[in-house]
Amino acid sequence: MLKTQKKKKIIDEFKVHEADTGSAGVQVAILTEQIKQLTGHLKKHNKDNHSRYGLLKMVAKRKKFLDYLGKEDEKSYKSLIKKLDLKR
Repeated sequence: MLKTQKKKKIIDEFKVHEADTGSAGVQVAILTEQIKQLTGHLKKHNKDNHSRYGLLKMVAKRKKFLDYLGKEDEKSYKSLIKKLDLKR
């Protein structure tokens, strides 16, 4: 779970306009940070299958957002991939 300050910082970095909190780019950035935190947790607690299931759901959701963004706005898609250092 992300802390409010960290989430606010991510939103400020990736927002498209001033009132943006839910665009695809922002949601991908938030999911990416949550995925990083959860993979760190799973390295310590490798038998936590409930969290592993949640991680798989997050990865699938992020993939859907990235696919959507790639179809709608390829320029922002490529810049987001570069900023987040994702392999795609």
